[in-house]
Amino acid sequence: MTLPLRASYADSFEERAGVWPSRVASPADIFGPLLAQVQLNHIFEDGKTFVDAVPRHSAQDILSAFERCPSDSQALRDFVVTNFDLPDPARVHPAHGEPDLRHYIRSVWPELYRDGAHPAENGSLLAVTGPYVVPGGRFVELYYWDSYFSILGLLRDGFDHVAQGIVAAFSDLLQRYGRIPNGTRSYYLSRSQPPLYFAMLDLVPDGRPSATRQRLDALLIEHAFWMDGAEQVAPGGCAKRVTRMPDGALLNRYWDDRDTPRDESYLEDVATAEMSRRVPQDVFRALRAGAESGWDFSSRWFAEGGSLESIRTPQIAAVDLNAYLYGMESAIVRLADALCDDAIARRFDSASRRRRAAIHRWLWHDDGYFTDFDLECAQLRPHLTAATLAPLFTGVATQAQAAAIARVTSERLLAPGGLRTTLVETGEQWDAPNGWAPLQWIAFVGLRRYGYRRLADRIAARWVGTVDAVFQRSGWIHEKYDVERCTGGGGGEYAPQLGFGWTNGVAAAFMDLLDIRSQGHDQARWTNDGFPIPAVTLLEGEIG
Repeated sequence: MTLPLRASYADSFEERAGVWPSRVASPADIFGPLLAQVQLNHIFEDGKTFVDAVPRHSAQDILSAFERCPSDSQALRDFVVTNFDLPDPARVHPAHGEPDLRHYIRSVWPELYRDGAHPAENGSLLAVTGPYVVPGGRFVELYYWDSYFSILGLLRDGFDHVAQGIVAAFSDLLQRYGRIPNGTRSYYLSRSQPPLYFAMLDLVPDGRPSATRQRLDALLIEHAFWMDGAEQVAPGGCAKRVTRMPDGALLNRYWDDRDTPRDESYLEDVATAEMSRRVPQDVFRALRAGAESGWDFSSRWFAEGGSLESIRTPQIAAVDLNAYLYGMESAIVRLADALCDDAIARRFDSASRRRRAAIHRWLWHDDGYFTDFDLECAQLRPHLTAATLAPLFTGVATQAQAAAIARVTSERLLAPGGLRTTLVETGEQWDAPNGWAPLQWIAFVGLRRYGYRRLADRIAARWVGTVDAVFQRSGWIHEKYDVERCTGGGGGEYAPQLGFGWTNGVAAAFMDLLDIRSQGHDQARWTNDGFPIPAVTLLEGEIG
């Protein structure tokens, strides 16, 4: 279904609720008591296994049979194996005998390739029109913000049709569901992820008027999703993903439409809520909102000095989210201008200007960086994180702000192996000492945008050095890395994953843009701090 272009897309999201399915049943909705028993008894090492399994019979028949199932764990596992087809991980081949990192990246895209036109009936997987790639490991579906960074590599390696298929798939998801879900599973539909669809459009341009109109339609739908409830919220209040600051300015926060344990992390969420001694629904919502942020999980979302059980994501106006929404609003203006739709262009030019002013007013720290705002405590969060570079990525910052951020990035966030995520070690995967491919790219683009090319290239070279060093030792590409020790990263609620879509894309882009060649571990050098950094050949310009 293609909806006509209308200015009303930017009006109340609730007025259009009938356009999209109001609720798609998740595995927890369908198999509630069975799911609870499977997850709470830790029948599978990974809670995602059961919710990705495909039932062999109707839900009614399975639940009726479950009533007669013995209660011990082995019987329960046997019951699931009998009544469901369990999922396979997205495997890629190890690089034994393939010492060249760049060549290996090209070789694994076909193994991460999927065509989602015909998902299994009755499973949690959502239909996706056309080709796409998955991240790898336990992540065997299309993910939202991962895909932007995978596209960077797909385009460089000749898989343009896959990149175009991903953009088309997200346009279709917006038309079908009124949002781009976290991933293409029914249990992900209650939340989205960092909204980078607008940036994907720049990577995969299409100047045809019909395509421009379709993309504008999709962006307007997505913007309405993030701004749902804005017209009704009073100063100092919140509604879903929107908060109105005391001066009347609008900013956004991460949220989830449900306040129950995540289907895929049910056991973990119940345990966290029990440890917190808080209202369980508040904890569940905060965990889900943390998953929408993409930073699942990080001290960014915790009470001061707290750990995971203190998570309070909905009480925080997130600087990166607001920077991305500024980018979305600016993209809407450009597309509307291309279609000579002056009303839309004027409306969103005004919206982007207001958001820029609000970001400067509420999210700038006097110590010289952007940070999150604590809505409950009515004050800025003091901790520096890599999210401070998102306003540079979308052009929100002034030149003076960019200079301050470049300084603090060089002095505090830059590690031997790339950009640190935060400066706090909590054992969570989106904290120190980990670094992540998307944050390296966002920093790289943002710093170059404001003229800090040398620092940007230093981040890129160190990141490629880390990815290559680990690759030479292990034969794998990882989801995340320890940028202090230049090893594979750890922490979080699941085992480290291999594959890996966004690392492949960002490493490929850095290597091509900077002409960096993989060298191999036997040519590694050592920094003064004792960390192994592989020697990289920089063929153009002086970096670092």
